[in-house]
Parts: sequence; C-alpha cells; structure tokens
Amino acid sequence: MIARRPILAGLALAMLGGRAFAFGRPAMEEIDLFGMIGKITAAPGKRDALIALLTEGTAGMPGCISYVVAEDRANADAIWVTEIWTTKAHHEDSLKLPAVQAAIAKGRPMIAGFETSAETRPVGGHGMTPEN
Repeated sequence: MIARRPILAGLALAMLGGRAFAFGRPAMEEIDLFGMIGKITAAPGKRDALIALLTEGTAGMPGCISYVVAEDRANADAIWVTEIWTTKAHHEDSLKLPAVQAAIAKGRPMIAGFETSAETRPVGGHGMTPEN
C-alpha cells in the first residue's frame, strides 16, 4: 500500500522564523510539529487532474495546519506538496481516513513516480499556527 504523503505528497511548508503564536503562546521551537515536503511526478497529461484530487477535501483534517500543493515551474508533470501537522501521529492517523483511502486509490493511476520526499520539523514562519 502506498502511503498518503507520497501520493497526496505529504508535506508542509517548513518556513523558518521567530515566534508564530500570539502573546502567551509557546514559541514554535517548543512544539514538536511534523512536516513533509515531497515531489510527485504525474503521468503525462495527468498533472491537473492529480492536483485537483490532491487539493479536494484537504481542509478540516485533524491536526493539519498547512497543506500546500504546487506546480513545478520547470517540469510540466511535477507537483510539490508541503504539509505541517501538529504531530506525526496526526499525519499517520490521516492515512486511515476513508476519504484519504479513496483518494489514494483514485490517485494511483495518475502518478508516474515519486522523486523527493523529506520529513521536517517546522520551527517557525508566516502562517504557522497549530489551531487548525
């Protein structure tokens, strides 16, 4: 079985920066966030359909702070996905959701391969709040 992050391109904008919380909240360095960044190569002519699948229904996943899907400007078939989760467990639990399982099954035929994948520990940056 292929994991959601490589398929749905598991991954989060791990932007570096100072405090990302309102006054009285812990600094990002005090929270063990989980991030992923990955590159997916779509089957020829399938990038737009795969992007539509990857961006459909991404809001409201428990523990998901950020989920960004981007076109690679240099490769017409490549997609980058970046994610931030409040914990690695939230990421792993998302793989068990029925909607995610259905998306994995639907997405498999549209994927030619996975080129790059990295787990990260987001420590700060614009737009990072664990309240989602």
